[in-house]
Formats: sequence, structure tokens, C-alpha cells
Amino acid sequence: MMVNKLPFLSEILPVITESLAEHAEQVDRSGEFPQQAFARLHQQGLLHYALPIAAGGSGGDLLSCQAIIQAVARGEPSAALILIMQYLNTRRLGEESSWPESVRKRVAQSVVAQGALINALRVEPELGTPARGGLPATRARRSADGWRITGEKIYSTGSHGLRWFIVWASSDDADPLVGGYLVPANAPGIQIIDEWDHLGMRGTCSHRVVLKDVFIPLDHAVNVTPWSTPKPGLNEEESLWMAVLLGSLYDAIAQSARDWFIGFLQQRTPANLGAPLASLPRFQELVGRIDTLLFTNHTLLNSAAHGQVASAHTAQIKQVVTENAIRAVELMVESIGNHALTRHYPLQRHLRNVLCGRIHTPQGDAIFTSVGKNALSAEK
Repeated sequence: MMVNKLPFLSEILPVITESLAEHAEQVDRSGEFPQQAFARLHQQGLLHYALPIAAGGSGGDLLSCQAIIQAVARGEPSAALILIMQYLNTRRLGEESSWPESVRKRVAQSVVAQGALINALRVEPELGTPARGGLPATRARRSADGWRITGEKIYSTGSHGLRWFIVWASSDDADPLVGGYLVPANAPGIQIIDEWDHLGMRGTCSHRVVLKDVFIPLDHAVNVTPWSTPKPGLNEEESLWMAVLLGSLYDAIAQSARDWFIGFLQQRTPANLGAPLASLPRFQELVGRIDTLLFTNHTLLNSAAHGQVASAHTAQIKQVVTENAIRAVELMVESIGNHALTRHYPLQRHLRNVLCGRIHTPQGDAIFTSVGKNALSAEK
């Protein structure tokens, strides 16, 4: 199944940003899944944009997907994070995928035709993030006709809006099969507990998902290997996509904050000054600092997206870009006081959202430890 050629992204993305921004405050206050955003994205053919052409998608490259994520994040960042997960998972559904062909085609077709969303559910209450190691407590029990999945997942980004869960679990074999088990989100035995009530990125609906004896066919063990087999991490291309897209999300939040801040400085005219705040040298210098941080982000992200950064440095890009974005927004908040923290203005929302950039794997300590270890162990 082939899809119609998309309109030029430069034509549709500004409109999408504006449309999503209209509902950003409502999404933040309610914490509800941004349904309107995804209806719009599906209508524009953007939910299958990273899906390979051979699977019926658009086969979008990293540069195009980055532009989409930035545009969505400028409007409503929770939707952008869910869309990142959509892109990272659907781009693996090409003909070279290790998934059973019938399962792969069924998922791909649902993405194209119905705008189905998919994400991996990995983090557990006891174990925490898989990036730190350990065997998942979620169990897949084998039967003659399928698997029965039981366990709990937390921080399940997109929860209520997903059609497919890729559940990280271990089988009950002597040498457990560990990895991704594909579970339809509407399968009997699944309960979503609405406990995501975070400071920022509230519309991601990253709730707890409880699975109790959930049945899936045998061929839905789509990406599993024996526990005794060494587990490869993300390959270089996957690491690059993850770093660039996540970095672009949080940089876009800072860009939105910066645009509001510029307007505030140009319009705010204290009576004792008799001129806009933008006329003061201290604010001119501050905006220069902010724009330099964001210029650094743009340069790093653009270089990485063009393949000009060695794969060994992709995690560092994510760390630097995220911290620059946070610092840029913090500078804005520090400079205008109460105006920055009132619900009447969006800067407080941008601050809460951008702080969430520190959560994502790999986290700062792991990045610096890895970089330092490599440097210290290098031959002289």
C-alpha cells in the first residue's frame, strides 16, 4: 500500500504548530491525552512518516522527522514526545525487521490506515529503567497456543492513546527469552492506572499499565533473545535518532519560551522606565546569552542530523542540548520574577516541560561516566 506524497513540510508545519499551541494550556492543566493533536497529525499523514516505504509509510529521513518533531513541540510538547516514540518504533518495521512478517504488516497497516500509535513499555516499579541493567519482573508464560503476560509497567508514555504495546518481559523458560512481546492495547486483562501527575509534560499520559494474564499469540514474541545471550544496545543509527529527536524536542520548548520572552520584553513598559524592557542593556545582554545557548543547540543538532558527528558523541549532544535548553529558560525566569511564574503566562509551563529533558535515558551521570572512562582508558 503506497501513500500519497505529503505536501511540503515547510507549508504544513507552521500551521500544525499554531493549531497545537491553541490546546497546549488545556492539555497541561487537564493532563489528558492530546487527542486533537494526533487526529490532526494523522490527517496530515505524519504518524506514518518514519515508517519505511516498503511497509506503506513515507520513509522519512532524520532531517525531515526532526523538523516535524520541532514543529509539534513548539505547539504542544507532550504530543511531540509520543510522536518521537512512534517514529523510533515504526521505522524498525521495514522488510529487514526480525518480526514475523504477518505481524509486522498488520501493525504497519494499522499505523497507515488508522493512525495507530505504538510504544515500548519497559520501566518497572521495582527495577526502574532497563538501561541500568536487570531482568524484568514482567513474565511471559508459554502455553500451547500463545503467551500469557503478567506484570506492571510505569512511565508508559502515550498509554491511553496507544494501539500497540511492546512489553519488555522475560519468559518462564530455564533460560528466559527476554525482550519485546507485542500486546494489543485493547486485549483483555489490561488496566491503565491514571497516576501520571507530573510537574511537566503532563499530556504524555505516562501512566501505570497493569497486565494480568494477558493472552497474545506465539508469534507476538517479536524481538526476544535468551537471557544468556549478550544483549546489544541501540545501534549507531538508533542512538543518533534518539539523541537528535529528544534534543530537538526540548530545544523547541526553549525556542517557544524565547519567542514569548522577546515579546514580553518588547511590550512590557514599566511606568518608572517609560520605555520597554527591551531597551535596557541588561536585557539585551541576557537575550544574547539565551540566543547563544540556542545557537549552540541548533549547530549541534543540525550537524548530528547531517551525519557530521561521530556516533560516540551522540549521547553528549543530547546532554548538552538539553542542559542548554533548561538554562536558557531558567535565565528568562530569573530575570522577570513573578511574571515568569504566574499561570497567566506560558513561561512557567515551558519551564516545567523543559526540566523533563533530564529524565530520558541516557542520563547525565551515565553519559559523563562513559565519556570519562573511555578517555581514561585510551592508549597514550
